[in-house]
Amino acid sequence: MPEMIVVVRWPDGALQQCYSPSLVMHDHLEVDGAYTVADFRDRSTWALAEASERVRAKYGFACTAAAETTAAIDRSARRYAPDAVVRVVSMQPPLPKEAAS
Repeated sequence: MPEMIVVVRWPDGALQQCYSPSLVMHDHLEVDGAYTVADFRDRSTWALAEASERVRAKYGFACTAAAETTAAIDRSARRYAPDAVVRVVSMQPPLPKEAAS
């Protein structure tokens, strides 16, 4: 199962690396995408829960790292107004070309 890192820029300019145990984040976020803090938190929570379930389906247990990432995003998000803007700086690895089409 391919892992990925999503780097986001919070409203104050702080960068945060967010780990996902699968590429599912590509289904919920886009590089250079701008999201409200509330929307980013919701999308990330949903995507990381889905990623954790993919781990459970494959290995028989949920991904604790996905839960930790969700908690870290939630802690960061609480520092900002819900309508402030978060930007996705990068997502590595990118989707394979054929999957992105």
